[in-house]
Amino acid sequence: MANKINGSDTFSPLPSQIDLELLEALLEPEDATYPWNPADEESEAYFQELEQQFGMQDLLDEELTRRSQDFYSHLDALWSGITSTSEDNDNRQQAVVLNLQETLRATFSACVPQTLLNTIATKAAEIFAARQLISEQLVECVQTVLPTWETEDLLVLARPFAYAMRSSESQNAASALSNLNNNEWTALSEIEQAKATLAIASYAFIQLNNCESEL
Repeated sequence: MANKINGSDTFSPLPSQIDLELLEALLEPEDATYPWNPADEESEAYFQELEQQFGMQDLLDEELTRRSQDFYSHLDALWSGITSTSEDNDNRQQAVVLNLQETLRATFSACVPQTLLNTIATKAAEIFAARQLISEQLVECVQTVLPTWETEDLLVLARPFAYAMRSSESQNAASALSNLNNNEWTALSEIEQAKATLAIASYAFIQLNNCESEL
């Protein structure tokens, strides 16, 4: 008998527990909990819960949309304020430069090239608020128009002007140009040009300081 069973072509081993659980999972319908009979009491509760969920989701979506709009409106307002402030600062800086250029030209244009005066005015306004020693500011201001001079040499020449500015002594920068008389700028020696340029730079910083004090 056993031989017949063992030799039977129709014999198959019993499924394992894992096979049975897999089969059960595959045969279980996805909507097994769906109340197909609307007349059941449980169906009413089921549909009410669904409606509440949908209602809450609608409210959440509406609130999210409103908050998003408020957030982006706030960002637009902030960006507009930043842009406006930046433009105001740029316009003010440009006005300061133009005013200083006009002042320097009115004072020194008879004996100093206008291009040099404009360059000093622009640079002075740019670095006026920098946290530097006065002598370093003077040197940085004139280096563009005195490219062949070493920084250390310019610092030595700048010290008298820096001291006068620190001590609030009244110094007319035009006095540093007294050696010009009726001479052309190009007729001056290099050291005379350097001293005159530093004098003009110190005058420019004094004008900027006075302008700031009046604001």
